[in-house]
Amino acid sequence: MANIKSAKKRIQTAERNRLQNKSYKSAVRTLMKKYFAAVNDYAANPTSEKEQQVEQAMSAAYSKIDKAVKVNALHRNNGARKKARLAKALKNVMPA
Repeated sequence: MANIKSAKKRIQTAERNRLQNKSYKSAVRTLMKKYFAAVNDYAANPTSEKEQQVEQAMSAAYSKIDKAVKVNALHRNNGARKKARLAKALKNVMPA
């Protein structure tokens, strides 16, 4: 255990940041899963209503990924890769 005051503060700061990063990463994973579920649902039965759900899910996932990158919970390349995966999933099921 740390004895120096600044070391104790760093431990507290690191723990706080770890929990915040964990929250962002978890939210990103959850939104990505919801998006992929919406895409699969749309692929099975394409309707304009389901397409809107896909667009909303994509928007929410993109937003959360961008925020996670902004606060350094994710590396920018990791965020870009996740967004590319989302776009690719939709591209593969959309009619040309």
